[in-house]
Amino acid sequence: MRKLIGLVLKLVFVLLLVAAAGVAYAWWKTDKAIAQRIELPEAGIVVDGSAEQVERGRHLATSRGCTDCHGADLAGHVMIDAQPMGRLVASNLTPGGVGRHYDAITFEHAIRHAVAFDGTPLVVMPAQDYIGLSDDDVAALAAYLQSLPAVTKRQPETALGALPRVLFTLGKMPLLPALVVDHAKTGPAQAPAEAATAEFGAYVARTCVGCHGEGLSGGRVPGTPPSFPPARNITPDATGLAKWTEADFVRAMREGKRPDGSEIDPFMPWKSFAQMRDTELSALWAYLQTVPAKPAGGR
Repeated sequence: MRKLIGLVLKLVFVLLLVAAAGVAYAWWKTDKAIAQRIELPEAGIVVDGSAEQVERGRHLATSRGCTDCHGADLAGHVMIDAQPMGRLVASNLTPGGVGRHYDAITFEHAIRHAVAFDGTPLVVMPAQDYIGLSDDDVAALAAYLQSLPAVTKRQPETALGALPRVLFTLGKMPLLPALVVDHAKTGPAQAPAEAATAEFGAYVARTCVGCHGEGLSGGRVPGTPPSFPPARNITPDATGLAKWTEADFVRAMREGKRPDGSEIDPFMPWKSFAQMRDTELSALWAYLQTVPAKPAGGR
């Protein structure tokens, strides 16, 4: 019995050493990845600061999820602060924070490519949702961010815990989207005309792919804790929106309620999407009717 106990203890010790070595390697690899520099070309972003351009940028910032992460005043927000995830902080984008380091070119790099003003990859900035934005819309966002009052609210630094580092090392978490997006596939110079059409809806729907997947069939969002719900299937499949009407869809986006009256989990940023105009929601619905139906969970 003593020999068996001794063998078990030795095995546990070896396993702990292997786990510690794995975490140490993940820590080193993550730090190395975050410190690298990414070279990007200058895009045709023209910021004129007109009232129309700034208002367009405000609408995009409030209806496409920017305020969900960065706060209503875009002065930063602590999104997660719990081990083993660590602390994840969205930056202060106003001229009183990191916004003072950005110009039109580097704002484009950050928004569409998840690359910071110094060329390093941004942590969990969802470039996969925004790389399809048009040059004009990126310029509008940059104009709006540059017009914000300087908020000097200090935020703690992001401090990644062991879990996201290990998941990143294993290829299970898109911790640094700049390393996985196709930087050549940026949006058009101009967005499609804003109308209740599937074409314009496809443009709006790019904001959905980060959570719902390229196929929009949902599933577990990579890197999220087990307590987070999977993204819903929003294709016309029976496991998705097959029985929904456009009125059901609009209610879900405006009020956060499903057709049966149940509440949508706040992980789904419907309060932000509720700021979309009626035309945008109708276009999004029109597009969702055209995507191939897929069973839930295929992303």
